[in-house]
Amino acid sequence: MRHFWNWVKNANETRALFLEGVIAEESWFSDEVTPAMFKEELFAGSGPILLHINSPGGDCIAASQIYTMLMDYPHDITVQIDGMAASAASVIAMAGTKVCMSPTSMMMIHNPFTCAMGDSDEMRKAIQLLDEVKESIINAYEIKTGLSRTKLSHLMDSETWMNALKAKELGFCDEVLYTGNGKPDDVSGFSFARRVADACLMNRVIASMPKPAPVVNEPASAPVELEPEPAIPEPEPDNRVKAADLEKRLALLK
Repeated sequence: MRHFWNWVKNANETRALFLEGVIAEESWFSDEVTPAMFKEELFAGSGPILLHINSPGGDCIAASQIYTMLMDYPHDITVQIDGMAASAASVIAMAGTKVCMSPTSMMMIHNPFTCAMGDSDEMRKAIQLLDEVKESIINAYEIKTGLSRTKLSHLMDSETWMNALKAKELGFCDEVLYTGNGKPDDVSGFSFARRVADACLMNRVIASMPKPAPVVNEPASAPVELEPEPAIPEPEPDNRVKAADLEKRLALLK
């Protein structure tokens, strides 16, 4: 069976461990990182260890077991992130006595997730479980970085990707490899947060939308007074008998 690591001893008796692949409780394809296999190899020898990491992460409970093994290891452990330490792999990286990152490597932290099935009570239990798992992960980040739990929680909420300089700035890593002593410490790093990027994109979309013309409210004008119409005089009553009417009346009498 092909192991996910290779032990190499150099001149100063440092063992090199290459941790590559998905972290899982059990191995299905013979290339996963499992706590049982890791423990067997970890305690097969002694002395300082150089742990190379290139992993997308995996099962957080399995990662917690490996993290604890490394923290209990009686010798120095130098973690070197060659490509990526994402998700659960970033938790394992926090166990290093010293954490180094290649200038081209990345680290990602995010909230734990799971699959759940059942009624509303089961859904609430799943939410509570995820909240507790998140707190346990923050414990490892807090020990290494010294950042506040609120800050770490926000970084996890945003699914934050960090390059080596940003990881060093935030305390997730101690050294950026191959930069030399002349590299200034105040160089700005880069991080990508999914939710922050979504919010920035939405703000740009809103800003690019045409805005309606402003409605100018004109001051109300004074009411126009209309001149009263002249009164039409009523005709005066005429009691005089007309000649034509008199002739008609005489004709009726005849």
